[in-house]
Amino acid sequence: MDSQPDLRFLVTPAAAGVGLRGRLRVPGDKSISHRAIMLAAIATGETRIEGFLEGADALATLRAFRRLGVAITGPDAGLVLVQGVGLSGLRAPDGPLDMGNSGTSMRLLAGLLAGQSFATTLIGDESLSRRPMRRVTEPLALMGARIETNAAGTAPLHILPTAGLQGIEYRMPVASAQVKSSLLLAGLCAAGETCVTEPAPTRDHTERMLTALGYPVRRTGPRVCLTGAGSGGGQLTGGRIAVPADLSSAAFFLVGASIAAGSDLTLTGVGINPTRLGVIDILRAMGADIAVLDERLAGAEPVADLRVRAAPLKGIRIPVEQVPLAIDEFPAIFIAAACATGETVLTGAEELRVKESDRIAVMAAGLSTLGIEAEPRPDGIRIVGGSLGSGTVAAHGDHRIAMSFAIAGLRASGPIEIRDCANVETSFPGFARLAGSVGLGIEELGG
Repeated sequence: MDSQPDLRFLVTPAAAGVGLRGRLRVPGDKSISHRAIMLAAIATGETRIEGFLEGADALATLRAFRRLGVAITGPDAGLVLVQGVGLSGLRAPDGPLDMGNSGTSMRLLAGLLAGQSFATTLIGDESLSRRPMRRVTEPLALMGARIETNAAGTAPLHILPTAGLQGIEYRMPVASAQVKSSLLLAGLCAAGETCVTEPAPTRDHTERMLTALGYPVRRTGPRVCLTGAGSGGGQLTGGRIAVPADLSSAAFFLVGASIAAGSDLTLTGVGINPTRLGVIDILRAMGADIAVLDERLAGAEPVADLRVRAAPLKGIRIPVEQVPLAIDEFPAIFIAAACATGETVLTGAEELRVKESDRIAVMAAGLSTLGIEAEPRPDGIRIVGGSLGSGTVAAHGDHRIAMSFAIAGLRASGPIEIRDCANVETSFPGFARLAGSVGLGIEELGG
């Protein structure tokens, strides 16, 4: 889905002392929704998925598997029923599979389809077609995969049939859950054992879901391994998958309630996977008042209710080990830094340069427009907290940029207009309505 520049958000400052108040549940976790469709499709028997994110990115994955011959019912209020066809039951699609704006869909599907007996082409929108794919195609080639990209190593990806994949031992140069998951999915169809060693912890939703559906996965420290199904590694069996509320979507409200005086907000049923807690740890280090309540399990994933109240924030030097644990939440964290006392410095986050936009450059430009000192650096940013002004900023079709500057409106001196917001629907359908229900003064214009 290409972004539509005529969809804009207009945000007006909160009344003094009002803030964000109440209880809400943000949409289902995008990362888990993707994986639920993929693994249910290659399992045997029916899988019932509850809490599925009905956003454009996850729906792109769902549509792709329908075209690969998988019967899928729904989504209906988050409920999806998938009739799994097994690892060898996928069928050649009748044309290219369009992944829209979803890098997760493209990178994970590259691994899963690399071992199939038919050719597939994966395409995406203008933004996705600029994003780097060699990080998955090169290690997949070591397994015997045949994947052609354009000269820049970007989409479209032409995945060609191969005589068979071979498991490998791969040490990732950069921490990436998408690369790890792509290789593990390819490993299901490979001969022998596939092992991936991470330089730093990344989200482990794929491993958890494989285990929950009956496929053995072995982890020793930073190394995770599985044996291919054809080598006796096991099989996936359909079951029930409960998708928790997305911590990445909750992050905007964790920041918003922290910076807006008078806030007392509870976010219910949020996934608190240990590999995703960077945003909570970073905000707490800045002084945020976030309580984790009623911890429990939703299938294979831990969840909890998060209560956040307004608190004075201070700038910090963000620990580099927290970077992979909060990589998707940094645009929101940058808003917290803009409202904090003192200086916040982020390093070791080059990955932000190759997301849906260059999130370092785009956030720095927007913050500067609003009167905040923001110095972009090759691998991070330096932000000096101050008073947010009003003005017009560009989201560049990046959903997380758009929602972050919407939350900034809680502390601005006047209205903030955010342009190019259509892609918010990729991860958070109904964001403006839900944010407005707890006190954000937000209006959608155009679109």
